[in-house]
Amino acid sequence: MKAKVVELRSASKDLDRAPKNIVQAYEIWARLVETHGVVILREFKGYHDEKLAGNLKEYRSSRLNKKWRVVYRNTHHDTLEIIEVKAVTPHDYKL
Repeated sequence: MKAKVVELRSASKDLDRAPKNIVQAYEIWARLVETHGVVILREFKGYHDEKLAGNLKEYRSSRLNKKWRVVYRNTHHDTLEIIEVKAVTPHDYKL
């Protein structure tokens, strides 16, 4: 199944303020997801991909490094998997 990563406005703003190494890690994450889908994230222990709870229960989180996370959810539209990135944050889930 083909995948497409879509950044919400909030995620774009987060990336504008993020350190350069985090932006590079995010770009690698996005390319990996577009190429293989979100299933691949569970194969790499370093991403520590997990479901979130509370207000963000429909979202998941992946590590970009020890501190920074990407918060996303995936939906399906016909044969396309859409990965909607809500935030790139220094592990603060009070969004």
